[in-house]
Amino acid sequence: MRHLVVHGALDLPGDKSISHRALILAALGTGRSEIHGILASADTRATAASLARLGRPVPALGAAVSVDGSGLRLRHPPADVALDCENSGTTARLLAGLAAAQDSVTLIDGDASLRARPMRRIAEPLSEMGAGIHWRGAVGNLPMEVRGGGLRSVRYATEVPSAQVKSGVLLAGLCAGVPVAVREPLPTRDHTERMLQSLGVDLVLRDGWLELSPPLAIPAARYDVPADPSSAAFFAVLATTAARGSLTLRGVLLNARRTGFLRVLERMGGIFDVHNERVAGGEAVGDLVVHASPLRGAVVEADEVPDLVDEIPALAVLAAFAEGETVVRGAGELRVKESDRLDAVVQNLRRCGVQAEEYPDGFAVWGGGPIRSAAIDTRGDHRIAMAFAILSVASGVPLALDAPSCVDVSYPGFFTDLARIAPIP
Repeated sequence: MRHLVVHGALDLPGDKSISHRALILAALGTGRSEIHGILASADTRATAASLARLGRPVPALGAAVSVDGSGLRLRHPPADVALDCENSGTTARLLAGLAAAQDSVTLIDGDASLRARPMRRIAEPLSEMGAGIHWRGAVGNLPMEVRGGGLRSVRYATEVPSAQVKSGVLLAGLCAGVPVAVREPLPTRDHTERMLQSLGVDLVLRDGWLELSPPLAIPAARYDVPADPSSAAFFAVLATTAARGSLTLRGVLLNARRTGFLRVLERMGGIFDVHNERVAGGEAVGDLVVHASPLRGAVVEADEVPDLVDEIPALAVLAAFAEGETVVRGAGELRVKESDRLDAVVQNLRRCGVQAEEYPDGFAVWGGGPIRSAAIDTRGDHRIAMAFAILSVASGVPLALDAPSCVDVSYPGFFTDLARIAPIP
């Protein structure tokens, strides 16, 4: 099953989560901010375009972006705004918080996939803060109208772990100038908190509550965006499942809330080293050197899922090469991502001849067997497309992706980088 020899190094695109937040905070700052290493993808361009519609212009995205901030509170926000968030849930939920703080009416919408994703979870805390929420279609789904302004303080306990909801509430409090507190059932990625604290914002975790006391302004800053660990996971799978060799992934974000995949990879027998560890933009960064290694199955429990939620499609492919059974539980949130990722992973693995079983909140994969050629239904989901492209290259078996261009959402140069490492069957 293993045939590939890997070697060389890759510079991966900037982290998507940090890129979104850097754009937003730069636009809210006072003065000119610089963003270096930003991800220029369909999702981040949706955020940039939406910020412009909200009266906060952002220039075209490139290797370095200069943003002239408009301050936390616009004196004359546009009265009526329509945002097309395209396929980006992060854009929709974070900018809903900003829109709720503006004295205007904002219609938030997106593509068919985004319209199917749950938005009640961000609408509820914003409604408690005093924003008017109106559903233009099905209740709980986009398009969603936000009537902003006059927000009040809130203490809100989320039912579902969600960094996007947490961030949306924090941004609402920040821009409206009212204190807010958020409590989560499980810790989620903390980039918004780190970035706000680096700007001097009074944000503390007290008795399980993340409490924000809003400043009058936030300063301009330089934001350095490290490489995306979710993108790195696909190439880590490729290197680990090779017959021999190693692959260096440079400048990868190593935030503890984003390294759950690496912890599971190590438990499955994966071998990697971290070189040149450093801190950039308040985040831990390092060069990952991932080695070919034999793999065994593992169990991923519910409390691990928030730290590897975006990497689960990559993990499923890793499991196809591992001896024995790999089980993922507590991942029901994947049913409301860009696609139903649990179903997409299991059905496509089965098409490839891999034994897999779907559970309401996860799946099981029995690995180590042969892979057969198949047509892959990506569901238009970038992470499903990348996962099965890696399976094809790692196994040497042609797999036909029905919508390969969907990778542009998070990694426009994915196939170019993949071809640099190994031929695509």
